[in-house]
Formats: sequence, C-alpha cells, structure tokens
Amino acid sequence: MPVILGIDPGFRTTGFGVVRMVGSRAEYVMSGCIRVADLPIADRLRTIFDGISSVILECKPDEFAIEQVFQGKNADSALKLGQARGAAIVAAAQAGLPVSEYSARQVKQAVVGTGAADKEQVQMMVCRLLNLSGIPQADAADAIAVALCHGHGINSLVHSAGLGLIKRRRGRMR
Repeated sequence: MPVILGIDPGFRTTGFGVVRMVGSRAEYVMSGCIRVADLPIADRLRTIFDGISSVILECKPDEFAIEQVFQGKNADSALKLGQARGAAIVAAAQAGLPVSEYSARQVKQAVVGTGAADKEQVQMMVCRLLNLSGIPQADAADAIAVALCHGHGINSLVHSAGLGLIKRRRGRMR
C-alpha cells in the first residue's frame, strides 16, 4: 500500500496531495496548499521546502511525484517555477524519497482521459475518483492528480508484470 505525495509546484502557491494506493484503488489521505505570495525569493523557497518537509514528516510517503516545468512564453516565470520545484525536490531527496516527474499532459491524460483537460475537469475527476465530499482548491487538486497519475503508473507496471507471467504460464501449459 504505497503512500504517494504529489506536488503541483508554483512560485506563489504550491499544491500538495497525498494518496494511498490499495491495489488499483486510491484512497485520499490529505491535501492542501503552501502559499508564499509576497515573500522575498529566499523566504519563498524556504517556505516551500519547510512545508513539503512537514507534509513528508506527517504522512511518511513512500513515493514522491512532481509536475514538470511547462516552458511557456515567459522565461522568467519558468525559471521561478523551476526554483519552486527544486525546493520541493530537495525536501524529497533529503527524506530519501524516490522522485518521479510527469508532464501536465501526462497527469491530465491519466486522471481525466485527455491531455487537454482544464483545471475544473481535473478537480471534478479527482473528486469522483476519490469520492470526496468537497472540491479541493485547484492547486491541491492538481497535486492529487499528480499523485494519482503516479499511482496508476505503479499499478500499470505491476499489472503488466502479472499479465506477462500469466501469458508465459499459459503458453507453457499448451
């Protein structure tokens, strides 16, 4: 039953979501946002690092998944986003967690079924997949989606390995 911490990095708001995989089913553990809007850059990065470190201590995840930087038209924004990602990744590395990265398109494809989904679609699917009574804030929902994407990937690999064994066994029985 791996516990997965998903991160939607942001320079103003970093979302986090934690899920526990029970077979092919995901269970919601917790989610939230680390807000750092008006702090100087060093304080923002320290706040992100400290916030992610705190979530790691509380939830004790086995896996860490984070969204990759989207290279848009504004290089300065991409650089700042990369710094926020770096602070989160260092928190995971310090805790000894393996780090996996997924593009926004991969996450949306895994959770919604289309890589072109909007934030509202991601929020609604996260609610449906985890049977949540309320809709999480957009950044937290995106982070949960990252964790779900990673969890589905783990299960797909396990499932594929199992199917491979079954096929081989069936082939030998004939």
